[in-house]
Amino acid sequence: MNFKHLHYFWVTAKAGGVMRAGEQLHTTPQTLSGQIKLLEDWLGRKLFQKSGRHLELTEDGRLALGYADQIFTLGAELETAVRQAHGGQRVLDFKVGVADSVTKSVAYRLLEPALSVAEPVRLICSEGKFSDLLAQLALNRLDLVIADEPMSRRISVKAFNHPLGRTAMSFFCAPGLKSQLQGSFPGCLNDAPLLIQGAQASVRQQLEGWLTRHQIHPRIIGEFDDGALMTAFGREGRGVFMGPSVMEAETVAQFGVEVIGRSDELVEEFFAVSVERRITHPCVVAITTAARGQLFG
Repeated sequence: MNFKHLHYFWVTAKAGGVMRAGEQLHTTPQTLSGQIKLLEDWLGRKLFQKSGRHLELTEDGRLALGYADQIFTLGAELETAVRQAHGGQRVLDFKVGVADSVTKSVAYRLLEPALSVAEPVRLICSEGKFSDLLAQLALNRLDLVIADEPMSRRISVKAFNHPLGRTAMSFFCAPGLKSQLQGSFPGCLNDAPLLIQGAQASVRQQLEGWLTRHQIHPRIIGEFDDGALMTAFGREGRGVFMGPSVMEAETVAQFGVEVIGRSDELVEEFFAVSVERRITHPCVVAITTAARGQLFG
């Protein structure tokens, strides 16, 4: 494969067309089109198709782009590693996946100690479904996965769960909405607008059981896989929302909401999943030590 042709394809796909790509690469659109055509001929597949005046990736093009992303990311890492080896202090790359059901503020508090280890660290953080992140961990593309549930034994990934801690849950809402609620907690949730976590969140099933046990019937206004988006709706008074009690003070201060109640029956747990049975990675050591001793201790 001619990697110059692949690079031209990659830049064109990222730029959204040959005109912008040509400006970035300081070459003409005609040259770019010709180089990409040679790559398509070599692969025996069309990578782009015309859509009006624009180019769109074909299915084969999207597949090729995924591999090109990995190739040129590794190339950049190679260059950085070699340059550091011959002229500077080594920087430790720490690649972490965060399950999208984990509250962003908690994820920050968990990961922040990794930047305080003795050697310089470059944190490379990605977000996604827990199962997808475990697949990346199995391929050694991640050093650690942060999740709100342990890895199931049924998943054929050689990795280990490291409990970080657990927290009760608090209920928050905007001051204007709080003034409209009737009665004390948790009865005040009856017929109140409620924003809840998506079905993938570990605390979601607990919440449904808790509402049933207490015979509470709120109006479910929205379900969110993204906790940050749920909080944004809650901040604007669209509904009551739930969050970790360990982050209660920060949630109140950051979003201008108020606490209307807490429940020890609703518990959210957090885990670090790594390929190490005995933790030795300095960043993972810092994360687990801080979580167990300070955040959840």
